[in-house]
Amino acid sequence: MTPADRAQLALLLEVAGTPKPGNVDRERDLAGLRFEQFLAGAVGAREGLELAESGPVGEAFEAAVSGMADASGTNTQFGCLLLLTPLVRAAARARASAGDLTPDDVSAVVENTTVSDAASFYCAFEHADVAVQEPPADAEALDVRRGADAIPDLREQGVSLYDVMELSAERDANAHEWTTGFPRVFRAAERIEAADGPLADRAASAFLGLLTEAPDTLVVTQHGESVARDVMARAYDLRNAPREEVSAFADDLAERGVNPGTTADLTAAALYVALERGIAVEGGISTDSGVTVDE
Repeated sequence: MTPADRAQLALLLEVAGTPKPGNVDRERDLAGLRFEQFLAGAVGAREGLELAESGPVGEAFEAAVSGMADASGTNTQFGCLLLLTPLVRAAARARASAGDLTPDDVSAVVENTTVSDAASFYCAFEHADVAVQEPPADAEALDVRRGADAIPDLREQGVSLYDVMELSAERDANAHEWTTGFPRVFRAAERIEAADGPLADRAASAFLGLLTEAPDTLVVTQHGESVARDVMARAYDLRNAPREEVSAFADDLAERGVNPGTTADLTAAALYVALERGIAVEGGISTDSGVTVDE
């Protein structure tokens, strides 16, 4: 499988995992957002994911978002693709040198993004409706909600895509991953690798674990810090609970319209890293020859 193959599979496994409190999964739809739309989004993002193997990160991201939105009719996986695009680029480079995907590989990719990458990132907001927080007071000209209108300011200030992420790193979990070497993603990948059972079940477990670590950015944006911390605390209490209790929590959040979507982004990225490191859907470790061996 190519890096793009694995990225697409990661998107599909993420949405198939259940229960994932507050998120769409194979047993739950949300108001106006259905399971099959996520499947369509994963298919639509394919061209951009392929471009990410060798092309500019920003251009690949915009292509993936555009394809996702066209196929699904909405924003299903914008944040997932923001994390997956540099991971795919880093994995392709690691493969070329016969190495394993590491945080240093991803850091090298994101730290070398350009102003053109940033411009493509802003253009991606023209394709999908994305919930974002207010920009810092001194960065209103770089508000992502301006979309392509912000590009002249980007170019005038010489702002790279990495620089854009730094502006939001303290308030946005995905931007924080970009600027710190993807630590939560790689830790969650290790947990997925160490777990047993079907990968979709491991995805649900990884989601719950990630939800206990920090307030979800999307929940903070839509409902405030207090609600996000309540969700995090409840997830922590359910770490070792029976599936039925986690499922009840999932139903409750869905009914309340509380959607920890950023946690889903991190889960998809962690699944991708685990797949690149050899975890296979057959339940074993995939070798370069495609053979599966017991864990």
